[in-house]
Order: sequence, then structure tokens, then C-alpha cells
Amino acid sequence: MTGLSTDYRRDREIRHFPLAVYVLVPLASLVLQAWLPRVLGRFTYFDLPLLVVLYFSLVRRDPIHGTLLGAVVGILQDALTQGAIGIHGVANTVCGFLAASIGIRFVVENALLRVVMNFVFTLLAGLLVVFVTGGLLGLEMRWNFLTQVLVAAGNALIGLVLFPLLDRLQGKD
Repeated sequence: MTGLSTDYRRDREIRHFPLAVYVLVPLASLVLQAWLPRVLGRFTYFDLPLLVVLYFSLVRRDPIHGTLLGAVVGILQDALTQGAIGIHGVANTVCGFLAASIGIRFVVENALLRVVMNFVFTLLAGLLVVFVTGGLLGLEMRWNFLTQVLVAAGNALIGLVLFPLLDRLQGKD
């Protein structure tokens, strides 16, 4: 009987959003990711599509959903850049799967936990991008640890503001 109540509690904690939110929020993050570097220059260090993938993966708590969302958003992100298609697709797919898998085990509503997870997943995504670019494609890409730590800290702070805003978009049951 306790197994049923645990599953019921976990299912109640899964967030549901209208379909328009699932379409418009990732598209808005992709547009901002492509447009803001032209305006701000240094904004290229932030990865808004990754943050959106992490958010929806964490709150939906479904590894398949996180994997598919990461793949689609990552490939669309690559389509907007000059690089090879699939680099961010691989990174966002892995991060989306892992974030959803963690979301199954833990309640991730705590702001400090979200900041730490954004930081760690941003570092992981940066490592995966460097590995795919250099290791698999044979293209030279430098990875500066200090820069990546600053990027991860910036993404964590953006996530601290972005996640509560996205929480408000939750659909009514």
C-alpha cells in the first residue's frame, strides 16, 4: 500500500504545462540565444536552451521526455549556429536525460539545489561539446576551465531567475 502512495505522491509532483508553453518557451530561448549575442556580445557565454531543457526535464521527471526535448532543442540550437549540426544536440540530450533521472529520485523545488544542478549540468554540457567537437569531429576547440566555471555560474544565476518565472506557467489541473 505504501508503494501506491509513493507513486501517487510522485505523480502529483510532476508539473504539467499547456502545449503552447512546451513550444513557445524553447523557441523563445532559441531566438534569444541567437539574437542577444549580436546585441550584447558577451552573452554568447550563456546557454538559455540548455536551461530550458533542464527545467522541463526536472519538473516533468520523465527521462524519455527529457531526452527528446534535449535532442530537439539542441539540434535546433545547432541549426542557428555556424557549427556542425548535432553538437549541442548530444550535450542537451545527455543533460536532459540525467536531469529527468535526478528529478525522479529527488524533489528539486529547492532553489539552492536548482542552482547547483544548473552549475554542474552547464559544466557537463561544456565538456560534452568539447569532446564531440574535438574527439569525434577532429576539430580543434579550446576549453578554458576558468571560463567554463564562470559560464556555469552565470547560467546558474540565470536559472535562479528563470525557473520561478517558468513555474508560473504551469497549467491548471
